[in-house]
Amino acid sequence: MTSGLEPAVGPSPGLRRGRYGNTSLRVGAATMWLSLIVLLPLAAILWQSAGGGVDAFWSAVSSPSAIASLRVTLIISVGVTVVNAFFGLLVAWVLTRDEFPGKRLVDAVIDLPFALPTIVASLVMLALYGPSSPVGIHLQHTRWGVGIALLFVTLPFVVRSVQPVLLELDREVEEAAASLGANNFTILTKVILPALLPSLLSGAGLAFSRAIGEFGSVVLIGGAIPGETEVSSQWIRTLIENDDRVGAAAISIVLLAISFTILFILRAIGSRAARREQTQE
Repeated sequence: MTSGLEPAVGPSPGLRRGRYGNTSLRVGAATMWLSLIVLLPLAAILWQSAGGGVDAFWSAVSSPSAIASLRVTLIISVGVTVVNAFFGLLVAWVLTRDEFPGKRLVDAVIDLPFALPTIVASLVMLALYGPSSPVGIHLQHTRWGVGIALLFVTLPFVVRSVQPVLLELDREVEEAAASLGANNFTILTKVILPALLPSLLSGAGLAFSRAIGEFGSVVLIGGAIPGETEVSSQWIRTLIENDDRVGAAAISIVLLAISFTILFILRAIGSRAARREQTQE
């Protein structure tokens, strides 16, 4: 005879279930997909870059042409990131806090660089700033032209990173600060920007990573002039055309390392800022 109270039988330790099903199964599927799509190609390019040994790798990344292209890439990408961090924040603010005719259209236009093939973006830049410029500005084969093209393709990263956070910000905190006598500048720097810093840094990191690896949008407007407008992605293409796949892979690894390092640093700073903001609350 059994009592009415039976000991509860929990799920098996090997079969953990979350709210929406088997957690282990989801983690396994996500890991497998990530490995196939991201980790395996990265491992392949790393293997290829090491094919000629350390000397070949160092020779490829330290050649005058490689260094010149990296210098151009980093200088322009840093400038583009700083500019888009400021104006991306401004655009996101306008789209979330201001009302004006055509707002939905402007919001849709922000995503246009995502939708356009990058070579089309280069054609657009060439039509606007090329020899037959309708606005009388000739930027073809200049660093300014490369910078404008990169600004075009990287702006959405900052706007779309900041915009959701701006939408969720509690305006009562801003109103409370204003009621205590804080002016607009103080509210912006002491209340709003600290809350936006993690998302702003994340968007800036994504913009920088896109900028240093961009090819299609700069191929026509830049012209790949060595030491002036030739970015690293164009130098990689030159190496591939010359059948130097080891050298191309080596430059790719350098760009990957730079991108990962910047993203890691910015997200670490953003995470620390977010924790600090939560502690203050």
